[in-house]
Amino acid sequence: MATVTFFTLHNLLNLLNCTPIARKILIPRAERMKRWQGQTEKIQKSLLRKLLHSASHTLIGNRYDFNNIESYSSFADKLPVTRYEDIRPLVMRMIAGESDILWPGRVTNFAQSSGTSDGRSKFIPITREGLATNHIAGAACAVAAYLASNPRSRIFSGRAFILGGSFSPAIDAPVAPGTRIGDLSATLISRVPRIVNDFYRVPSRDIALMSDWEQKLPALIKASSNQNVTNISGVPSWFLAVLKGVLDYTGKKSVKDVWPHLEVFFHGGICFDPYRDLYRKVIGDNDMHYVETYNASEGFFAVQDDPALHHMLLLLDTGVFYEFLEQGETQPVPAWEVEQGKIYELLVTSCNGLWRYSPGDTVRIESTDPLRITIAGRTKHFINAFGEEVMVHNADAAITAACNKTGVHVTNYTAAPVYTGDQTRGRHQWLVEFDRTPDSVEEFADELDRTLRAVNSDYDAKRSHDLFLDRAEVIPAPAGLFNRWLASTGRLGGQRKVPRLSNDRVIIDALLSLIG
Repeated sequence: MATVTFFTLHNLLNLLNCTPIARKILIPRAERMKRWQGQTEKIQKSLLRKLLHSASHTLIGNRYDFNNIESYSSFADKLPVTRYEDIRPLVMRMIAGESDILWPGRVTNFAQSSGTSDGRSKFIPITREGLATNHIAGAACAVAAYLASNPRSRIFSGRAFILGGSFSPAIDAPVAPGTRIGDLSATLISRVPRIVNDFYRVPSRDIALMSDWEQKLPALIKASSNQNVTNISGVPSWFLAVLKGVLDYTGKKSVKDVWPHLEVFFHGGICFDPYRDLYRKVIGDNDMHYVETYNASEGFFAVQDDPALHHMLLLLDTGVFYEFLEQGETQPVPAWEVEQGKIYELLVTSCNGLWRYSPGDTVRIESTDPLRITIAGRTKHFINAFGEEVMVHNADAAITAACNKTGVHVTNYTAAPVYTGDQTRGRHQWLVEFDRTPDSVEEFADELDRTLRAVNSDYDAKRSHDLFLDRAEVIPAPAGLFNRWLASTGRLGGQRKVPRLSNDRVIIDALLSLIG
């Protein structure tokens, strides 16, 4: 009898459209976001005072005398800008079970991320306050903004397909009982109430948290193919593999044939422009909505609040105080002093216990009031082997232009320098995984190189008359190469990515070695 009741309730909830209820809860949040205009300084200063007060009796609070910081200038004078290497010893003490280090109490969840200079993983604290005030609140802001822009949405009439990672095995360091380490999404999925997991999410929690992607991917495909999916969330490169798998499994021509009520993709992690046309092709619906989010292990920072703009609104009241460091400068500026059009390294102070911390991203200020940004790239992901200073946003623009020119789509890519030899000039070498190899790889390389010259004056100068740099070289990669490399490094997963640009050849040579 209990089983019959469960399935009756299950089917009933799938028939209901709960969007009107969600709209009443979330639209006030969207309206509050609109009221941030003209209030950046007031909101951020108030938030900074709360963060300092909350952590005043922690190890970090005592070290920098938080009780006697009364202004932003005092805060900036006392606390240094920090990278992960600076706080690693403190984080490891927290993982071992110590309390009151970077944030009050004991922290039992940590998001694992790669990208430090010594090649070791980062472990970012996920505090109870950070989970509720920032990560969950940020996701609510994204959905609220979407509902405000789409009054006819029925997003809560079906299920959300959220592509996430898993918890990791024990690390080579003391880990306190009850402490869990893994992808940020694994913590979020594990904290979602079971009724939400059972009735409004797909796949089940057990499948979502599987760690072996060779088993997990087919399980995801099978579990989602017969569901009423209305919205999907994840990293574009990874979700593309899932969508193609769903089409192969069902024999359908487009994703909309499988999920006719699918209406929105909440995406982040990498630039979406090189994937936009490919998603339109695979999904088969030009009316599909795409919402960009800036959701990192360190925090949920921004959402695309206006579908007409490919910019994201910085979230001012969700537990994060922002600063911005311009290249070549030594002193960051607060959010209310940034200048439109400039590119800054982002620094965050947050209720996750991060203080003037650099997540490693650079952002471009698209407008100052409201404060909207785009992600420009990574502080450590660039090519500057010849003084050309090519950044990730340059690379994404070049890849997009070359795809448009040749009528192909790129599923993954990375690039690195080839240094000058006795008889050769230097050049950039691009390893590109296509959905279909272009009829002319040389035409693709020509357009990529031309666009790089158009968007980056330093690269153009080095390419002038082929005096210093030769034209970019493009090598087509076999299908699945990037995933095979990630698997070989133990980093295969829904939130793991191959760096787009490297200033050395370590990664690209490892990938090329797999081709043989």
